[in-house]
Amino acid sequence: MAQVTVMIDGKAYRMACDEGQEDHLIGLAERFDRYVSHLKESFGEIGDQRVTVMAGIMVMDELTELQKRVKGMESEIGTLRKTRDDALTKADKNDAALTGALAGLAQRMEDLAARLTIRKPPEAEA
Repeated sequence: MAQVTVMIDGKAYRMACDEGQEDHLIGLAERFDRYVSHLKESFGEIGDQRVTVMAGIMVMDELTELQKRVKGMESEIGTLRKTRDDALTKADKNDAALTGALAGLAQRMEDLAARLTIRKPPEAEA
């Protein structure tokens, strides 16, 4: 298991993580530290524990909003997929109808051509 040292609010914290996840953990800690710094700038020194709890709540609020957006997008994707599937089904039906109509027209043309070749032209009969 890998270990990294992250800095939050000027304090070093040694943490363990899976191999290859070191940079990810450092990035997360840097993002969380920005929340803590923002709160300290806004409210001053109100206690480390309180600032940490407030930053955690801010992160959870952001996460909740993003989850709502993802859920809305998933719903929209579902609607778009259904619309696409309905359009493809309709297009398939239209293709089948057009193919049938063209086949019928081709058969009628062949029948007409056959009847025309059976009849002798008027000048051939004289």
